[in-house]
Amino acid sequence: MVIDDKLIDRLSFLAKLEFKGQEKQEIKNDLKNILELADTLNNIDTTGVEPLIYISSEKNILRDDVAVKEMTKKEFFKNAPEHNGDFIIVPKVVDKKILK
Repeated sequence: MVIDDKLIDRLSFLAKLEFKGQEKQEIKNDLKNILELADTLNNIDTTGVEPLIYISSEKNILRDDVAVKEMTKKEFFKNAPEHNGDFIIVPKVVDKKILK
């Protein structure tokens, strides 16, 4: 892959970034280094190596998912500063004009 100013300009356009002068040269060098590293990794012989799916061989021990009614509605709304019995009332944070 040829890494030139045209490629950097295209990538900066797609990423909505702007590189000028020395920045453009630094980005070019960084991109070359990244591609060289990827190329090095591609050249490593991985025959017989199983893909790593989990870092640890430990399994999660999870409890059964059982619905338990621990709090009544009255207890739940006891700490709410303002409510109507079914919902907690909060200040308006979104203006409908913005959503249109």
